[in-house]
Amino acid sequence: MHGYNKFSGYAVIAGVIFCWQQAAFAQSIQTADPLSTINEAGEAVTMTDNVKVFGSFHFSESCTFDQERNLIIAMNAGNRVEEDDDDGYVSLINPDGSAHTIRWIGANRDGLELHDPIGSAVRNGVLYTVDRGVVRLFDQSTGQPRDAFPVPGSTFLNGIGVAEDGTIYASNTRPEGRLYKVTADGEPSLLIDGEPLNVPNGVAIDPDGNVVVVNIGDNAVLTFDPDGELIQTEYAHEAGNDGVVILDDGTKYVSSVRFGSVSRIRPGQEAEVIAAGIPSAASMCYDSTQHQLVIPMNNNNSLAFVELDD
Repeated sequence: MHGYNKFSGYAVIAGVIFCWQQAAFAQSIQTADPLSTINEAGEAVTMTDNVKVFGSFHFSESCTFDQERNLIIAMNAGNRVEEDDDDGYVSLINPDGSAHTIRWIGANRDGLELHDPIGSAVRNGVLYTVDRGVVRLFDQSTGQPRDAFPVPGSTFLNGIGVAEDGTIYASNTRPEGRLYKVTADGEPSLLIDGEPLNVPNGVAIDPDGNVVVVNIGDNAVLTFDPDGELIQTEYAHEAGNDGVVILDDGTKYVSSVRFGSVSRIRPGQEAEVIAAGIPSAASMCYDSTQHQLVIPMNNNNSLAFVELDD
């Protein structure tokens, strides 16, 4: 009986140690909260119910919409490990968020140079993107490379908008805040250097052919004429802005990559928040067929979808 009791004591001790280890191990496990952001006021904001998120991508920073094929074109910046990585690619996404073609451009590197595509736009059958100091053009229907226009003096090209005549406007986010203009045949020039640009990011063309730029450094939404003269300043709800979409009626939507909100600015009205809590809400696009915003989420490797109610 004495030996049995000793064995039982060991078993009890071992059991206690095992339970203590399990408890200690359990305490070290942490679970994540739902997708959320910290707004400009420093408050945690859980993603609103009208936002849907789909993955997976690889640092998708911008998208644009192919109305003819009813597909979303999403730019992917590849591994972003080595400076000379030539591994950027372009995905085609269905309007419901499901994948159509993961590597539409970039299935192979034969005849392709595409490092870290950031901002993108489509105009008159051409897909445009900025990629490490170069504006690259692709056939919108086939994905075949067309022209490549270097922009000397640029340090980080980011947002891009293209006018009806093929003139390209590209923001230089850092370290100098600039807006470059590139003619349809590839001739670059510096259009705006410094204020009121304040870490400029998203670029879009409004229905009148003017150039709209949003800043990361503040909440200004700046409208310039094609010659670079400032003609209007509006304000998003929060600063840290990345994407800008303009509808035919002049309504603007602005996404804050730093604070996760989407502002709507109707002509002559102040901004109102229509969605919030979207991590890294980057350079969004407008799906005009389904009437929704599609918002790349950068290092979250996802796209957020927001149905519009107006």
